[in-house]
Amino acid sequence: MAFVRTALRTVMGCRRPLEPLWRASARCYSVQAEHTTEKSVPYAKTLKQEDAHKGPTKPLPRAADAVVIGGGSLGCQTLYHLCKMGMTNVVLLERDRLTAGTTWHTAGLLWQLRPSDTEVELLAHTRRVVSSELEAETGLETGWIQNGGLFIASNKQRLDEYKRLMSLGKVYGIESYVLSPAETKDLYPLMNVKDLYGTLYVPKDGTMDPAGTCTTLSRAATARGATVPSILLYSPKKRKKTFHHVLLNIPKNMPNVRDHDASVYLRLQGDALSVGGYEQNPIFWEEVSDKFAFSLFDLDWDVFMQHIEGAINRVPALEQTGIKSTVCGPGKYTHTLFLSCMMLGGGCGKELAHWIIHGRPEKDMYGYDIRRFHHSLSSNNRWIRERSHESYAKNYSVVFPFDEPLAARNMRKDPFHQVLQDQGCLFQERHGWERPGSFNKDGPAPVLDYDYYGAYDVKKNSDYKYNELLGKEYTFDFPPHHNTIRDECMTCRNAVAVFNMSYFGKFYLSGPDAKKAADWLFTADVNKKTGSTVYTCMLNKKGGAESDLTVSRLEPGPAHLPLTPESNGDVYYLAIGGGVAQHNWSHIQTVLQDECFNCTLTDQSEDMGMISIQGPKSRDLLQEVLDADLSNEAFPFSTHKIVTAAGHKVRAMRLSFVGELGWELHIPKDSCLPVYHAVMAAGAKYGVQNAGYRAIDSLSIEKGYRHWHADLRPDDTPLEAGLAFTCKMKTSIPFLGRSALESQKAEGLRRRIVCFTIDEKVPMFGLEAIFRNGVPVGHLRRAEFGYAINKTIGYGYIRNPEGEVVSPDFVRGGEFTLERMGVQYKAKAHLKSPFDPENRRVKGIYSSE
Repeated sequence: MAFVRTALRTVMGCRRPLEPLWRASARCYSVQAEHTTEKSVPYAKTLKQEDAHKGPTKPLPRAADAVVIGGGSLGCQTLYHLCKMGMTNVVLLERDRLTAGTTWHTAGLLWQLRPSDTEVELLAHTRRVVSSELEAETGLETGWIQNGGLFIASNKQRLDEYKRLMSLGKVYGIESYVLSPAETKDLYPLMNVKDLYGTLYVPKDGTMDPAGTCTTLSRAATARGATVPSILLYSPKKRKKTFHHVLLNIPKNMPNVRDHDASVYLRLQGDALSVGGYEQNPIFWEEVSDKFAFSLFDLDWDVFMQHIEGAINRVPALEQTGIKSTVCGPGKYTHTLFLSCMMLGGGCGKELAHWIIHGRPEKDMYGYDIRRFHHSLSSNNRWIRERSHESYAKNYSVVFPFDEPLAARNMRKDPFHQVLQDQGCLFQERHGWERPGSFNKDGPAPVLDYDYYGAYDVKKNSDYKYNELLGKEYTFDFPPHHNTIRDECMTCRNAVAVFNMSYFGKFYLSGPDAKKAADWLFTADVNKKTGSTVYTCMLNKKGGAESDLTVSRLEPGPAHLPLTPESNGDVYYLAIGGGVAQHNWSHIQTVLQDECFNCTLTDQSEDMGMISIQGPKSRDLLQEVLDADLSNEAFPFSTHKIVTAAGHKVRAMRLSFVGELGWELHIPKDSCLPVYHAVMAAGAKYGVQNAGYRAIDSLSIEKGYRHWHADLRPDDTPLEAGLAFTCKMKTSIPFLGRSALESQKAEGLRRRIVCFTIDEKVPMFGLEAIFRNGVPVGHLRRAEFGYAINKTIGYGYIRNPEGEVVSPDFVRGGEFTLERMGVQYKAKAHLKSPFDPENRRVKGIYSSE
């Protein structure tokens, strides 16, 4: 596609034994006999050049059930898994030969631990396919070498991250150990350990051979009936190395190394080491050649020198070791496409095959789904270029829980943005929107234009207050803004707080079949009387939650946009979390098309703002601003009305996502600021305060409200997630996913979400391991500190190790611990929210009676 930008990923191999690796005076090394002087032009001759390729060796069928385009790792894995799932009339098309493009020169490293439960599962499947399943099925070797993996920590934060991975690995049975510097030296004698805090050793990590893997996958697929007309590279029984690198006297089976802080990896390759990494100034390839297949680039030593320095620091023997060859090829790196590296290829290939055959993947693949991007972003060249660069430059960065991108910011701003920024708002980026995270008491901290971290002669931002404050959040302890967030939370619990939620998706569903569509789409019965608002889910056919949202039934009538669309019949207003609005839009449109409903879905997200006024004093405040009676009798919970606020028409909804008495105001954009100023002025005597999403995260988990894509995902059902109350199971009304829920209810739940609290004052962020009676049974999906109950709270799904039903008695009968960075803490399990389990506060009942 024309908008794709590809950043070069350079891989430095070893050099001739007579040339030292570090040479201050020499800048332009090259071992190619012929090369160009232009950095962005491929070599005329390549390491894989052959003259035999003249076209397909096998005729194509007249028709196929599926066509896979591209014979790289993901293409071959997808073909193989389509065949394994029974779709055998499939074709793989490759313009050149298998592994052409980027797969043939990839390092082929496989690390089992990642800070994502989904990716851990994807990696595990890749490892199974490459290390055992393919060879058992075909009798051919794939080139898999299990030599282990070693992650290097040169600071406390990095070691803390590795300890988090170790704890998560226990849930999945992945063997790993945190080693001291001395233990690391014993395992890897060539390593300099003087500057280490420790390492994480994973014995069953290893190395894949790209050509051997792809060839074996294609042969396994053709044996099941697939057509692969391209020329295969070679017999995997006669493996040849793509590149030979640093020549050293290396102990056998020494582990591969990732030194994230130096942005360097060291791959064992026979008696050589392959050295590579990710730099902050990768070269963009602006125009991809039509003839590019097995070509390479001249290595830019100015770019690559940073990796040499890191490699020499870690393995000093490299300084006096020769380079045998260099490999500099392109790496596809973009945030706009379904992206899978080779080590994720097996898992992604399986999920993609399942997606093709069954209409959706088995696992939560939202992080790989094009629908996670708003359409205005995926067609914006600035957004694509900046995000692609930052994702590459930060590939080896520590994954902190409260990190935010610096690239491609201020793409979508609501009407409140400037006034909140002036009050010290620290914004988060979601779906292109700038939404409030928390409020800094030391004044404005605006997000500046992206500086590419000083690369490409772009002047690096100086005195960048936002970046400085963000950097202080880089910790696995309680963040510096802990007390600020506490103040926002407690103001909401004790007085009144205002939350800007304008980034929400705001859709109207109307048309002749709107009622039929609403019945089918939504798990709850939303066809109550007009003026009602219902919290509901949308499911896939497997019963997994594609969304949670509120649906309001409106009065039919003439259009008064953006508050009401024109309708002669049923019409519904959908309010959806803004970070997943495009995903919801696409899901609804797909269902409408599949079921041939005569409906119209319109998007008013950009035309309305939304503020939520929450807390015990919210009614008193709003009664001075709105022209409506806000009593329980006149304005009950879960209802909405068009009212006047400071002379402006708004839609008021009595709802809460924080567990307090409160209302949302959905406001035409031109009226946003006058209404906001009126609310803040009226609230001054009640102690009103702005609050952000960091506070919402804490308040909502305290109350037990779910966050979609955290404790509620497409691979979770409402029954498992404790949301059975959102499902109209007691009615005879059919809805998408109902049959799956009925079957699950009859069979009993094999997994169930549980709330945990701990007494120790330690932070948790999700991914912590859950143990029941000393046995791992799951991990936390989401965790925050609850300021009202003064405890850390976490939610996670647990299983019965025996494979039996997870009943309430199973939960009550166990002793639970949560493991954080290798240390276990006694935990209390709750089947109800530990805060206001009777829902008195949302009803406006604050007395102690």
